[in-house]
Amino acid sequence: MKLNKSQIQNILLLVGILVLLFTPLGTQIKVQLNRLLAFSPSVVAEDHRSKVTTYQWDLQNLEGNRYSFKDTQGKVVLLNFWATWCPPCIAEMPSMQELYNDYGDQIVFVFVSQEPKEKIQGFLDKHNYNFPVYQAISEPPAAFNHKSIPQTYLVDKAGNIVIDKNGAANWNSKSVRQTITTLLNL
Repeated sequence: MKLNKSQIQNILLLVGILVLLFTPLGTQIKVQLNRLLAFSPSVVAEDHRSKVTTYQWDLQNLEGNRYSFKDTQGKVVLLNFWATWCPPCIAEMPSMQELYNDYGDQIVFVFVSQEPKEKIQGFLDKHNYNFPVYQAISEPPAAFNHKSIPQTYLVDKAGNIVIDKNGAANWNSKSVRQTITTLLNL
């Protein structure tokens, strides 16, 4: 049985799809595509901003210590929901780390993942990430209702959600840095 050109093309397309969906190479390709397509997130117009009405939320860091989200009240906060298996999450992490390197002592970074601690720590170690990661013990405030990951919020000192971004973004962009600097000076 001899295959014609169309059949060969179909087989190659199928192999390509299988590689993308089911291999580590496919994950890396998806990560790179997400990085390529990641732009700076937009600021929410002031008249469309949601507000955090309660800071009642209990978290736990990877060492097992409890952390109350109430401790972020009155501060600028960058909150990110993510997972180690999520290509868009992986794609934006280098820009998150760069932002954390420069603003980690000025704003509160809260990265939340529900995966096992060992898996999270292995991912952080592999990529030399040192931002703080937590696991939720209780339900997050309603303002942080998200359906997919990554989901990132930048919250001002008054609890207004200034950036509400679903999907990968370039968090180390000039516009994000300008927004943070403005929020810190208010």
